[in-house]
Amino acid sequence: MRRPLTALLLIALAGLAACGSEDPSTPAACLQGPGAYRAALGKAPGHAELGGDTPISDCLVQNQSAGELATAGAALVRVATGLNAEARAHPAGRAPYELGYLVGALRRGAEDTAGVHAELLRRVESAARFSPAGKPPPASFRAAFGSGLRAGLEGG
Repeated sequence: MRRPLTALLLIALAGLAACGSEDPSTPAACLQGPGAYRAALGKAPGHAELGGDTPISDCLVQNQSAGELATAGAALVRVATGLNAEARAHPAGRAPYELGYLVGALRRGAEDTAGVHAELLRRVESAARFSPAGKPPPASFRAAFGSGLRAGLEGG
């Protein structure tokens, strides 16, 4: 009688421990570099997922390791920088929308990470809104960026 009771107690304790823990690892799709993010953003607002099943917002994990944060962060800043250059060259094109979507998705992902991703978010937003002359972007850029931002916040 003692063994079944001990086994039942161990199972209950394991279940309780699992309820309070979060997986601190970053999804593998988030660590595949800038190309993975660009491919996902190209599908926005539809299924803008890395590897077909990982929303961009899932790349910001509560207890993310420094190495994984650096790897994903470097790719995200690089993508935002590249999209910004495209958007400045073609403000009425798709790049401003994708920039907005990226920022929105990252804001969504960072909502519950207790500020861990604040610096990454600041860097991505800075890269997304960069203007060499410091002038505000044209209205077409702002409209597309805002539309992408809303979509990223909702489902990114």
